[in-house]
Formats: sequence, C-alpha cells, structure tokens
Amino acid sequence: MQIHGQCHCANISFTLVWTPEPSEIPARACTCSFCTKHGGVWTSCPTGSLRVRVNEPSHVSKYAFGTKTADFHVCAKCGITPVVTCRIDGRLYAVVNVNTFEDVDPTLLRRGAAKLDQENEEARLARRKRNWIAEVEYEDATPRDAP
Repeated sequence: MQIHGQCHCANISFTLVWTPEPSEIPARACTCSFCTKHGGVWTSCPTGSLRVRVNEPSHVSKYAFGTKTADFHVCAKCGITPVVTCRIDGRLYAVVNVNTFEDVDPTLLRRGAAKLDQENEEARLARRKRNWIAEVEYEDATPRDAP
C-alpha cells in the first residue's frame, strides 16, 4: 500500500510504502508536550520504505528537544510536522504523522496513546531501531550546484 502525506502547504511531502498491506495502521498519540501541543500522532512500518521530499528546504525547521536524538521536521510556512527522523549508527529512521495522510480510510487507523517519558536514551534508540521505518530517502529540492 502506498500512503501519501504532506504538510498543509505541501512543502514537506512523503510517500510511505507499507509492506505487507496493512489490515490496520497503528497510530500512536505521543503524550510528550511537543506532540500534545502539535497533535502529533505517529506511525511507522519497519518493513516499509519512506521517501520524503522537501520543496523549499529554507522553510523547514528541524526541532530537537529532550534527549535531542530525533528531529521534528516542522514546515515554517504552515506549521505542520509530517515527519520525525533519527539517525542511529549512521542510518536514518523515521515515523510519519497520520494527521498528514492524504486519502487514507480513517477506519484503518488504530489510535492509542504512547507514553515514552520514562525511557532512557538507550531504550529509546533501541525501540526506534526496532519499530521505525528503516529505509528512508530524504530529498530536498535544492539544486545540486547551489552554494
């Protein structure tokens, strides 16, 4: 299944290839202060792949807090956060915000809370390595010959 998503102004967009085809999509509402204030509800498919495209990189703010082990990609134009990335052992991992999905049947989403405040950094990175999307391509539209 291909899932397309984007921020409100389409500056940050993604295509998630979910394999195998899901009978339901887990949607975790993180209870941290950032996700609560921004309405972040995250999902990932460890066996899938993700392609993120940024049209105007100068209009993307990467925000890291707490353990500073993940970057929230916030569109500075519309304020939406469609994707979070984390680099572990040189590899980029990601989760996507289900609230940014385009044309996905909402009955597929199995919503639940995720309270992760008590995790130490080692446990957090191990969980991300197990559960986050491990095949991630992050592409920005900056011309290759730009300074």
